[in-house]
Amino acid sequence: MTSPNDRIPPIPHDNAPFTMPAETAERIAEYGRQGARPASSTTPVLEARDISKYFGRVIALEQVSLSVRPGEVNCLLGDNGAGKSTLIKTLSGVHRPDEGSLYMDGEPVVLQSPRDALDRGIATVYQDLAVLPLMSISRNFFVGSEPTTGIGPFRTFDVARAGRIATEQMLEIGIKVRDPGQLVGTLSGGERQTLAIARAEYFGARVLILDEPTSALGVKEAAIVLRHVIRARSKGLAVIFITHNVQHALPIADRFTILAHGRLAGEFLRGEVGQDELLRLMGGGSELTELARELDELMGADTSTVEAAAMAADDAVDTTAPDEQLPGAAAASDGQPPVS
Repeated sequence: MTSPNDRIPPIPHDNAPFTMPAETAERIAEYGRQGARPASSTTPVLEARDISKYFGRVIALEQVSLSVRPGEVNCLLGDNGAGKSTLIKTLSGVHRPDEGSLYMDGEPVVLQSPRDALDRGIATVYQDLAVLPLMSISRNFFVGSEPTTGIGPFRTFDVARAGRIATEQMLEIGIKVRDPGQLVGTLSGGERQTLAIARAEYFGARVLILDEPTSALGVKEAAIVLRHVIRARSKGLAVIFITHNVQHALPIADRFTILAHGRLAGEFLRGEVGQDELLRLMGGGSELTELARELDELMGADTSTVEAAAMAADDAVDTTAPDEQLPGAAAASDGQPPVS
């Protein structure tokens, strides 16, 4: 596939000297080109074809396609407001597409609701996790599908069974639970993420959609989540990993899908694209180049003129004519309608 990056001028900072060991810098620069693999001929578990979604006059998505196969990680990349959240809500049954179609195992489907999507094996772990901090690990693991003991109206929550299963499932993904009765609010961010992921897998997920799972995590906690994404892939699950962090996407992705302003900016297999290309496609080459030029000017400006130069640059952005903006840029946040 021809990359739009071929038409984007290089960013001035690309050739700046690294402040890290040369060997480490070279390895990071080559992420995404390592372990290249040919395109799979397997039928996608989940596929979106030419999906469009509008909120009034706001273009949230326009002619966007995405697919994911068993044992594959498709990283959905894009800056804030690119339409990532709208797309995954469409894939998980929250929104109905205005145009385009969804397919599972090659057959067209219409998702009536998130419950319908979950029943079909599409499990989504949203950025807010949907965990209850003041409830126990075992309660959170089975919320809405609690195992019971007893007969008829005397049935009660089977605490022992729920605790045992939750502990086993968490241990399988590398989290040792000391007490399944522990409140979820006392867990770290990475442990909460793995709890939500383990819960989705236990209840039969075939497609695992992860919405910005590492956005609020430190390095060690993010590593827990990324390692588990690889484990899920090795089990044959199809994983859609949504992020705007290229360094988290490059080591784990088999396929990259890039959104920009609600439209498809590129789709690449592992080995076809590197870090610099992804960054340019996500942010837009011309915008990044202009920003780098402005920052260079400010860095070299006299201290007495920095404020005036910054205000002049802000005024130039504010006075941009509406017809010079890209379609879909009016989206308030990831394609959501603006709040009045």
